[in-house]
Amino acid sequence: MTGSFTLAYVPGVTPGKWARVWQERLPETGLTLVQVTAAEAARKVREGEAGAALLRLPGDREDLHAIPLYTETTVVVFPKDHEFAAAGELSLEDLRPYVLWQPLDDALEWDEVPGQPPVERPETTADAIELVAAGVGLLVVPQSLARLHHRKDLKHAPLTDAPQSRVALAFPVRDENPELVEHMIGIVRGRTVNSTRGPAPEQPQQKSQQKPQQQRRSPARQQPKQPAKRAKPRRGR
Repeated sequence: MTGSFTLAYVPGVTPGKWARVWQERLPETGLTLVQVTAAEAARKVREGEAGAALLRLPGDREDLHAIPLYTETTVVVFPKDHEFAAAGELSLEDLRPYVLWQPLDDALEWDEVPGQPPVERPETTADAIELVAAGVGLLVVPQSLARLHHRKDLKHAPLTDAPQSRVALAFPVRDENPELVEHMIGIVRGRTVNSTRGPAPEQPQQKSQQKPQQQRRSPARQQPKQPAKRAKPRRGR
């Protein structure tokens, strides 16, 4: 199969393992990986600039299907000399005394943001990281973003009761998906090369109401009739 396919992905998501499987299965079909911002991902797919996107849920899903792939661990980022530095894990209650940054590209969905509200919201997660590194406030993000923005002067620890984000493959809502989209769906779902997403499995055929024809039996051979034996006359007493 020839042609090409564009897969967009948001920061922190690593599509490399799926790209390798694509190259093995479709060596003649080029795969282009394009990193986009969280705000751009859904639009790129809707406008046809990408065949599909790896993005985070919850988020913009208008006119898109989304197949959740995995759930990310949520962590809090703080300076390495912070009092949390020795903590194995933390809870939202531990964050209440501190300013908690919530950037405009926040990947988490909060019912109520813990901690002290900041004066303003940073534009991006990268901007919030800079503020934390300067010793101002804390930041809660998926662990993949904390690793992406790793700095020697920062640490992070898991939050046990924080909301979580899910990474998903998003693609346009259609009655039928293009063949290359189907291939990508199969790859991220871990299907083998012989598997297909395909339609619903066929229903088993109903058994015919007619009884199967019974094998005809050859007529039994008639045995030749034996002549009847004459009864012996009974002797008188």
